[in-house]
Amino acid sequence: MAADFASGTVFHDVNKNGNRDAGEKGLPNVAVSNGKEIVETDEKGNWKLPASEDVIFFVIKPSGWMNPLNKHKLPQFHYIHKPKGSPVSRHRGTPPTGPLPQSIDFPLHKQVEPDKFRAVFFGDPQPRNQTEIDYIANDIVAELIGTDAKFGVTLGDIMFDNLSLFGSLNQTIALIGIPWYNVIGNHDLNFEAKLDRYSDETFERVYGPPYYSYDYGKVHFIVLDNVDWNHDAQRNRATYRGAFGKQQLAFVKADLARVPKDRLVMLMMHIPLTSTGDRKDLYRIIEKRPYTLSISGHTHWQAHQFIDRGDGWMGAKPHHHIVNVTVSGSWWKGAKDERGIPHTTMRDGAPNGYSIITFDGSEATFDFKAARFPKSHQLRIETPIVIKSTDSAKTMVYVNVFSGSEKSTVKLRVNDGPWLNLKKTVEIDPYYARMREEEIKNKVPGPELNSPTSSSHLWKGPLPANLPKGAHTLQAVTRDMYGREFSAKRVLRVE
Repeated sequence: MAADFASGTVFHDVNKNGNRDAGEKGLPNVAVSNGKEIVETDEKGNWKLPASEDVIFFVIKPSGWMNPLNKHKLPQFHYIHKPKGSPVSRHRGTPPTGPLPQSIDFPLHKQVEPDKFRAVFFGDPQPRNQTEIDYIANDIVAELIGTDAKFGVTLGDIMFDNLSLFGSLNQTIALIGIPWYNVIGNHDLNFEAKLDRYSDETFERVYGPPYYSYDYGKVHFIVLDNVDWNHDAQRNRATYRGAFGKQQLAFVKADLARVPKDRLVMLMMHIPLTSTGDRKDLYRIIEKRPYTLSISGHTHWQAHQFIDRGDGWMGAKPHHHIVNVTVSGSWWKGAKDERGIPHTTMRDGAPNGYSIITFDGSEATFDFKAARFPKSHQLRIETPIVIKSTDSAKTMVYVNVFSGSEKSTVKLRVNDGPWLNLKKTVEIDPYYARMREEEIKNKVPGPELNSPTSSSHLWKGPLPANLPKGAHTLQAVTRDMYGREFSAKRVLRVE
């Protein structure tokens, strides 16, 4: 084997011990990559790829097969080759790996993968310290233990800069009991890095390559790194921007060349697609495929975006991009509940939480799950508790549909009266604004809630005129893009 090439075997790990034992055969036609090129194994399961002094080799998991998991339920699908190790940093990277092994082997074992399955998606857990990891444990993880989801994904900002806590959070999330994949976020970087290529060193040591792909059932999943780190030597400061880069896009193009057109392709990233500078280069790669979906975190507000020609998308139908609800909500701020956990409502008025996506062949159904609430908690009615009878027609009712979109409808009625269609609006949720003002006024301990941002899932309309004095039931019903209905009620008193 030449010094500038690596080779190895992908094999059927029958006894799941991670080693290739006698009689365990190599697997043909399995893709392996070095982050640039992709090759498929030959009939004996062998592969060969160019090597460098800083490279991660990884196997692309095929449907019906699975990689080994470590003690934290993290898939072990890669081999890091850094002969000299990572540059010195406050948070350690990979120690020197020495020369290339004679053979880099990737074990896979069989598993049943149904066409219809569910997966969990976390946006920005982002704990600063162990206390906030404990919030995650009891606000989110505890209710997911025993889930029927097949795997989970954290969409970046796994941490809030303190990368020494990766292990503690990984151990906590592992309690859910399912394999867990991770996307890199801007708060998961080594900030001392002078070049983007060195900013991922700690992430790579813990999780592996910052971009990769795998199959589950009939869906092809691609994890992307769109956090481009830049150090300005003249100003002695560093910053980031949303970008994929040519090498990663070349990987995506080569990867998708192997994926049948009738498969759903699910792209997972940290920064929203519409905030990624070279997104149109990605559009050119995926827009001719009939089934694509993408998801991100980063913003700490929830949204469904349907990307069309106005943003340079040239596909036959708009591309659905989900900006996912965040685990940390508004960065673990707000008054604490009876458990001692902040309510941490997001800036658009939606609760913190996570999402569950049900995949069924080429179809995908998104479900918003609010932390600490039943799954039926999908909307909130906001109106004064008490109004004067002369003010009913002037009183505006707001309904925040946490996972609402331009494809949702919302209607309202008072008692058993007629249904009134509410109008979608993009403005600040008055519930969040009022709560924030009250917490500041009452000097709630801890940092104050962030300033509100306009909500993309808010509807409003006036109450009927001349409501009689007494208590009245307000009922709101929303129908989502999948035709499902959810409802909420509130009591209003007229005096």
